[in-house]
Amino acid sequence: MIDSCPPLLEHYGALLSHSSTHQQKPKCDDDHYNGTVMQECQLPLIDLNGLKSHDQWERAECVKAISKASSEWGFFQVVNHGISPELVKKMNGEQMKLFKAPFERKATCKLLNNSYRWGTPTATRPNQLSWSEAFHIPLTKISEETCYGEFSSLREVMEEFAEAMSKLARLLAGVLAENLGRCRDALEDICDESTCFLRLNHYPACPVSSEIFGLVPHTDSGFLTILCQDQVGGLQLMNNFKWVSVKPNQEALIVNIGDLFQAWSNDIYKSVEHRVIANKMDRYSIAYFLCPSYDALIGSCREPSIYKNFTFREYRTQVQEDVKKLGHKVGLQRFLL
Repeated sequence: MIDSCPPLLEHYGALLSHSSTHQQKPKCDDDHYNGTVMQECQLPLIDLNGLKSHDQWERAECVKAISKASSEWGFFQVVNHGISPELVKKMNGEQMKLFKAPFERKATCKLLNNSYRWGTPTATRPNQLSWSEAFHIPLTKISEETCYGEFSSLREVMEEFAEAMSKLARLLAGVLAENLGRCRDALEDICDESTCFLRLNHYPACPVSSEIFGLVPHTDSGFLTILCQDQVGGLQLMNNFKWVSVKPNQEALIVNIGDLFQAWSNDIYKSVEHRVIANKMDRYSIAYFLCPSYDALIGSCREPSIYKNFTFREYRTQVQEDVKKLGHKVGLQRFLL
């Protein structure tokens, strides 16, 4: 039988045998998270029909709800978001077909701009491993026929899906900018399709799921992320110094604030740490990342600024250096004044 999954169990075993804590059974939580209480939460749920309303009060209430959730939670859910259930279903079907391809095919044949990744190459301990595989595709490459190989039916669906997600992300970014007293298109000029991504995620069934992250704790580096997930569950976020599990909602998309929006808003909006816990069932999700061009200067929209000005390129470089040296991302703390 041809195996479609990457050799995650072998990778885990190698990390386990070489870990300085290999005599103890490693858990997902390191010392930083010990003692926290796990609970399931219902994220703020926002009906985006309010943004289309001719009633000025109703629209203002929708903007208020988006802004409040971005400040208090850093995460929220949206319904009536403009992406049809039929399109989501088609996209999910094509995604599953792609990930069921043989591992060697995914790893060696340069599919989707040679963007296939699995596990965590920089991991030195079991709790740094992400039990997942993904394709991370720039928007500018989605329309290129040569990226798809035998998966030609994926192209048309992914183009339509990416366009819809991009439209939604820019709508929400405009609302959040406007709430801070800036013009609605304040971020429009600096967000570049070459640095915006669609990420197709697959979290294979994990035989040691209680001990493993599907995706290690992190914050997102861009402005906004929009997530379309299945009903398996596993997403968790930090809220009031506790990890809480996000209950899946079949009709909703999840939106979260990224580091750049936190910096640009001068800490009014919050980029919140989140993670995925591995499961004994396969889990699929698709994330859209709204990001600026690499040379775009990120400064605060208000004074006095908490952060020094930096470009997206400088930020990414610093994150990559920290992950390589320390094994984890430091993020915005590096850019505090």
